[in-house]
Amino acid sequence: MKVLILGSGGREHALAWSVRRCARVTEVVCAPGNGGIAEVARCIPVDLKNLDAMVRLVEAEQPALTIVGPELPLSLGVVDVLQEHGFRVFGPTREAAMLETSKAFAKQFMKRNKIPTANYAVCTSAGELEKMIDHFHAPIVIKADGLAAGKGVIICQSRNMALEAAHGLFSGALLGTAEGQVVIEEFLEGDEVSFLCLSDGKTVAPLVPAQDHKRIGEGDTGPNTGGMGVYSTDTILDPGMTEWILHHIAEPTVRGMAEEGVPFVGVLYVGLMMTARGPEVLEYNARFGDPETQAILVRLESDLVDAIDACIDGTLAATQLRWSPGAAACVVASSSGYPGSYRTGFPISGLAAAGQVPGVQVFHAGTSNLDGQIVTSGGRVLGVTAAGESLEQALARAYQALGEIHFDGIYFRRDIGHRALQPKASTEI
Repeated sequence: MKVLILGSGGREHALAWSVRRCARVTEVVCAPGNGGIAEVARCIPVDLKNLDAMVRLVEAEQPALTIVGPELPLSLGVVDVLQEHGFRVFGPTREAAMLETSKAFAKQFMKRNKIPTANYAVCTSAGELEKMIDHFHAPIVIKADGLAAGKGVIICQSRNMALEAAHGLFSGALLGTAEGQVVIEEFLEGDEVSFLCLSDGKTVAPLVPAQDHKRIGEGDTGPNTGGMGVYSTDTILDPGMTEWILHHIAEPTVRGMAEEGVPFVGVLYVGLMMTARGPEVLEYNARFGDPETQAILVRLESDLVDAIDACIDGTLAATQLRWSPGAAACVVASSSGYPGSYRTGFPISGLAAAGQVPGVQVFHAGTSNLDGQIVTSGGRVLGVTAAGESLEQALARAYQALGEIHFDGIYFRRDIGHRALQPKASTEI
């Protein structure tokens, strides 16, 4: 069978690599892909902002299965349109994806369904926000309602900073387009956990948990990024906590969406804060995370396409996911200046040597193939991912592989996994 993957980042490279290993798959196509994805899939140009272009591509390729990687095509309704054309596609509909594409919808949904989350207020004007903000203590979180490429969440240390951020969102000064709604949210403290699940609209099947590192600087300092590294171990959550999150958060989310007439079929990404009062939802995503997918999929032993088919067919309850024990870690190599301005087009060397390190897969996030030479083309360039019997081994392998890779301005954090290597209190409830 032919599988088409929409997207061009490290997540899509990991998906293409995993799908390629599936027994029934004879060809993998990725649109638009990148320099590294081209090693495991046939890459075809497409504009992911153009719904008609994506539909024409699928009509031309006639894949047996289309997997939607990024959030933007989901927000445009690509799943809805492909389903209307009779194609088999994995991902939530435009309405179901509102769990990610509208922060206001997500918060109100959680309130309706008694899902634990931070206290909040949804405001439709700067004047309304100025009245509501007095109900919150600093630090205060200000969130854009819509998709903002990781730039829509501002943690403000004072009331005045929060007002300035909110005015910037309403006016369009911060993101380039004016927000119709802005969310004020209570600031939560604790460890973050990425809890991803597959869903067929009725059943939830959890993937192994992961913990991301969003800040650019070591020691979790500096501005937020799309993610500078991630690790996955069985010890992030104990079995009792996993069951609690399933029964009190993931399953009620899928059940609530179904009861509201919007079944959620796809990947439900629950971003959690493990607070002193228990796990609380920071955000939902409606697709595989990046770079969480890289660390998670290298631990998957069962067939990814079989699991995706079960989601589409509504038979997930009969599907068993199998995982390798131990750990995996992904360290992101970025361009100098990211997440701000950066230059691209630098040749990358050492990729072959890095790939020879045991347990290592180098997933490309922002690369291009220029006359046979892989060059940088994005802020996050590579996700150097390694599996191991322990987190220490996985990290050692990833950093050994990174030592082989060179390009002008390469930057990566050297402390990925530091939180897991510190003694942790029990997470039992």
